[in-house]
Amino acid sequence: MTVRVLIVDDQALVRAGFKMILESEPEIEIVGEAEDGLQAVEAARELKPDVVLMDIRMPNLDGLEATRRILAATSEAPRVLMLTTFDLDEYVYEALRAGASGFMLKDTPPEQLISAIHVVAAGDALLSPAITKRVIEEFIRRPPSTIATQPSPAVADLTARELEVLGFMARGLSNAEIAKDLFVSETTVKTHVARILMKLDLRDRVQAVVFAYETGLIEPGASS
Repeated sequence: MTVRVLIVDDQALVRAGFKMILESEPEIEIVGEAEDGLQAVEAARELKPDVVLMDIRMPNLDGLEATRRILAATSEAPRVLMLTTFDLDEYVYEALRAGASGFMLKDTPPEQLISAIHVVAAGDALLSPAITKRVIEEFIRRPPSTIATQPSPAVADLTARELEVLGFMARGLSNAEIAKDLFVSETTVKTHVARILMKLDLRDRVQAVVFAYETGLIEPGASS
């Protein structure tokens, strides 16, 4: 299946570089480009891409707000893969809260970028343990004012095992690591993850991590 991609970056050279990399991939089609967040929102509405490569820092409308608007526009919104120049970008946490399905550095090797696009297009989240831990550290350093004092009512629908799996997810463990800790198969863990997302009405693993902390379900700094 061909993945339709929209490239959003305020630098023409950066867009050209991504375009050159992606056009060599037969299963990826570049459907358009945008140089700021306002153009990105409009292009996403008109072109209906599967994945948006979204720069964070742009004029007129930044990538965070553009992502929020794109994802709020329709239930069939594209996946957003955030791009940044800085590994320790202060916007990582806000990007994930905005609904991004993944986070990549602009100097990521071409094969990793292509792989990332396919991962998020398939509905999976590209959330490395390092990124997850950074989100957790951000909560410890600067707990959001939105944090709930009581867990969301939706949590009541989760089984004890699903709560356990959600806890592992929130601490940045992969499916394979969770399976090892629980002495179950990786397929079983994938089933638990899918049911957690369905019950909590969450788009992907990224949202599950943010949800776990923002609802007070998992306390930042809790031991893994």
